[in-house]
Amino acid sequence: MNESVFPKDFFWGAATAAPQIEGGWNVDGRSPSIWDVAPAGKIKNNDTCHDACDQYHRMKEDVALMKELGLKSYRFSISWPRVIPAEGKVNPKGLQFYSELVDELIANGIEPMVTIYHWDLPVWVQEKGGWLSESIIPLFAEYTKVVVEALSDRVKYWIPMNEPQCFIMNGHMTGNHAPFIKNYLALSKLTRICLLAHAESVKTVRKHAKQPVKIGIAMAAGAFVPKDESDGSVQQARHDSFYKGIGTMGNRWWGDPILKGQTVTAYGVYRTRKKDMPRIQCDLDFIGVNVYAPFQNNWYGTSDSVPEERKTSMGWVIDGRCLYWTIRFYHERYGLPILVTENGMADNDTVTDGNVTDNKRIGFMKEYLANVKRAVSEGIPVLGYQYWSLMDNFEWAEGYGPRFGLIHVDYETKKRTLKDSAYEYKRIIETGGDSL
Repeated sequence: MNESVFPKDFFWGAATAAPQIEGGWNVDGRSPSIWDVAPAGKIKNNDTCHDACDQYHRMKEDVALMKELGLKSYRFSISWPRVIPAEGKVNPKGLQFYSELVDELIANGIEPMVTIYHWDLPVWVQEKGGWLSESIIPLFAEYTKVVVEALSDRVKYWIPMNEPQCFIMNGHMTGNHAPFIKNYLALSKLTRICLLAHAESVKTVRKHAKQPVKIGIAMAAGAFVPKDESDGSVQQARHDSFYKGIGTMGNRWWGDPILKGQTVTAYGVYRTRKKDMPRIQCDLDFIGVNVYAPFQNNWYGTSDSVPEERKTSMGWVIDGRCLYWTIRFYHERYGLPILVTENGMADNDTVTDGNVTDNKRIGFMKEYLANVKRAVSEGIPVLGYQYWSLMDNFEWAEGYGPRFGLIHVDYETKKRTLKDSAYEYKRIIETGGDSL
């Protein structure tokens, strides 16, 4: 594990999402998203994403910080309501912002990776039924077409959707996320419409791209960690990661229809239909995995048996092995290259004398990256690692409490401060991962 194993073109990067960092929610023609109109009490402290980190007005400053860190890639998302604020209306100023962001990234030697949809559904689309209405399928395809025609001459890497597991299940079943709906019986219908829209978006990217492109999907992925590395234990963990509880609903429910064209039945209630599979299955170039914690019987395993030093501030278990096993199991099952599209941890970081000492995050990052290194050393094609997140941001229903960033953000002044973990990541990148 001491020899250099990461390829020279490995994408050492970081990731963000538009509604979590951009702000500028009602300027230059942008209309509201479902997160902008969250009812009182749905987000902790009644926080809003209206200002967030104000990247909309500080984009060049943020790209300069990326360059200082030595990032080779940056995964960001497009705000649908910024680009298409009303049905049939394209907002030139919205497209201009993303075009200028792409230009700034390229000028600084950073590969842009575009996520087309990262949860900020326009209110006008929600009012037409949102993910419960088939009308969203052509609307999402048209939105994709507009973005691809504007950016694909410079953007090679495209991710039509981020974590359908979350924006469908958390948004429409548990009701914890926008649009804050609780309807467990609608999962099959929601999944069908979502996956059909995803497939149309993939086709649209291929059809309208101005250069050869790479297309993937960012999954809220995970794995059960084997109790040991005997063949039996690994086989059991592999099976559970796709067929047991959260393994079924988090991995196979979405992965098998998209990547294998195979139907899935869960809990005897939910099912994907065989006749839809030819329209849902996609020819993707890579799988993005968003991995934070191991699968356990109670999701992220916040039991008292796990010591506090092995948890994040959100209670998620820290176990870097889960990243290796997720990468391995996904590649074994679906046969595609893997891009780590998100991995990181929340903590209660503070600035002291101009510095942010976040040793726990440094330990987390090195532990998880060592497991990426293991996967690469075993010949698994791993394209890159996008740390979540570039900067502290709006953490959905948790508001601004959890801090995931390599860069600390003072939400009052918007001042950015590089944390110690940012400098450590810079050193890792400079050594090509040899320092792990």
